[in-house]
Amino acid sequence: MAKSGYNILLLLSMFLILLISSNVVEGYNRLSPNDCKPRCTYRCSATSHKKPCMFFCQKCCATCLCVPAGVYGNKQTCPCYNNWKTQEGKPKCP
Repeated sequence: MAKSGYNILLLLSMFLILLISSNVVEGYNRLSPNDCKPRCTYRCSATSHKKPCMFFCQKCCATCLCVPAGVYGNKQTCPCYNNWKTQEGKPKCP
């Protein structure tokens, strides 16, 4: 009986570790639509092209419910945001 309890505890622990690590890898950053504007304001704060940056950032955030941390880069933390491309194959999201 003790061995089966140990096995269940081990399986639950492994499941929890997998769940947490998959969320980190996928950039689990589920925002509500209301969170997009403040996140994009910060994301676009260092660019000289604020208006288009805000437009595309908010569009991407509304679809992906995710905005990468920082003012540049870190897109790997938000795959949807990272993989959305223009017709020319360039990144759509700032």
